[in-house]
Amino acid sequence: MAPSTNAVPQGRDESAPFGRMLTAMVTPMTADGVVDYDGAARLAAYLVDEQRNDGLVVSGTTGESPTTSDAEDERLLRAVLESVGDRATVVAGVGTNNTVHTLKLARQAERAGAHGLLVVTPYYNKPPQEGLARHFTMVADATGLPVMLYDIPGRTGTPIATETLLRLAGHRRIIAVKDAKGDLFAASKVMAETDLVFYSGDDALNLPWLSVGAAGFVSVIGHVVGADLHDLIDAYRAGDMAQALEIHRRLLPVVTAIMTRTQGVIAAKAALALVGQPGGAVRPPLVDATPEFAAALREELAAAGVKILEGP
Repeated sequence: MAPSTNAVPQGRDESAPFGRMLTAMVTPMTADGVVDYDGAARLAAYLVDEQRNDGLVVSGTTGESPTTSDAEDERLLRAVLESVGDRATVVAGVGTNNTVHTLKLARQAERAGAHGLLVVTPYYNKPPQEGLARHFTMVADATGLPVMLYDIPGRTGTPIATETLLRLAGHRRIIAVKDAKGDLFAASKVMAETDLVFYSGDDALNLPWLSVGAAGFVSVIGHVVGADLHDLIDAYRAGDMAQALEIHRRLLPVVTAIMTRTQGVIAAKAALALVGQPGGAVRPPLVDATPEFAAALREELAAAGVKILEGP
């Protein structure tokens, strides 16, 4: 497979091929569950221009990919690319537990203009490590796009073993890992022995991930504090550990509020409503945030310095 001609925004640091601050973007929807493509374009612009995101992941778990159709995924990707694709890396989530379907989505994303692919470990069917290696290799062979693996055994039931990552690092298009496994020692071994770039996929561990060599974050709380997370990365890279720690501690209530009390997309969409940005409803089997949750979230975000809309 020849390298993709999809144009990635200029000025990227090779040590952070997808950028450093990325948000796993929700898919805005109307009250009756129809994808709001105009809202997605506006949200993407807000995340890049106001929340200082270097990149966005669309159609990931936070984008409710289990309940969006292939056609919706493509149209959503094109809307985000048209909005911010000239100034941010746009990564398409294409992972499923069906290799043939994943290959189809990967090729669709490449045709639409994606800059890269996020490929989650196949879920529910719990393949052995050889199955994982073959799955990821087939996806990487299917297009010319760079691939970020997504290791999140809490959702998929299967971790990507260290030995499998070491093996997959030999593929020239498998270049990064979004880690929500939280084994910093195992990841350190992989980073020490390969060129794989790691991104924190767990907002509670963002600062610890930087300390062991991660390039940046693929965040959920970045919907409302992306600029703060960007400042955290900048402070850490400048050697200002005190400032990085101050930001980390200041954002702890935001992590607690969004990431620990309900499913992340439910809380993220509720948070977006509080700051006046498109988010809207979630699709079944998820349920929207309760008024009580939204009220508590309002107080917690305000206490952390998030500028929220006036209201009850």
